[in-house]
Amino acid sequence: MRIDIITVLPELLESPFNHSIMKRAQTKGLLNVHLHNPRDYTPYKQGQVDDYQFGGGAGMVMMAEPLAILIEKLQGERKYDEVIFMTPDGSLFDQKAANTLSMRENIIIICGHYKGIDERIRQHFVTMEISIGDYVLSGGELAAAVVVDAVGRLIPGVLNDETSALFDSFQDGLLAPPVYTRPADFRGWPVPEILLCGDPKKIDNWRHEESLKRTAERRPGLLKED
Repeated sequence: MRIDIITVLPELLESPFNHSIMKRAQTKGLLNVHLHNPRDYTPYKQGQVDDYQFGGGAGMVMMAEPLAILIEKLQGERKYDEVIFMTPDGSLFDQKAANTLSMRENIIIICGHYKGIDERIRQHFVTMEISIGDYVLSGGELAAAVVVDAVGRLIPGVLNDETSALFDSFQDGLLAPPVYTRPADFRGWPVPEILLCGDPKKIDNWRHEESLKRTAERRPGLLKED
């Protein structure tokens, strides 16, 4: 999978993709993340990419021309399955969306900044708009990092244990069950005996029941959606 990220602050995204699972994914050649600064493509002086909005109002807006030039350059090099804009008024990102995007081959992600981007870019280039929550960030970079991490870890071969992602919270519409490790008894707090019984079927049943219980207690809306 290739992900091209358009951002005026590429340095903000260098660290998230150079460590842990995302670094492993790229080292294996399973994920390629490329950062592009629209300042390098603007026809305006001094790398200008933002301007005042028509009609007045507070805040600057990312201009259409630098973004269009960069997007069209990328699209001229390969076919993209999605052009995603990170925005607070987009569709709420969830595990289902992550699963769907993990099956794509090439994706462009546009990180908004300032007061947003010229609406004409959204109308003529963007195919998907994503929000990671009902709040506003200083820019779309951190949101883009969340999406890339959630999607990248689902690519086959990225995780050492291929079944690990299948049991994450939300994969089956439920929260993940509680997990335990050594020692079996810590400060008088024992691990549930069933986890030590050695019977995979009984353990799986226990985990499923615990997932249902935890979901009902913490996110009952997930059960109602079913």
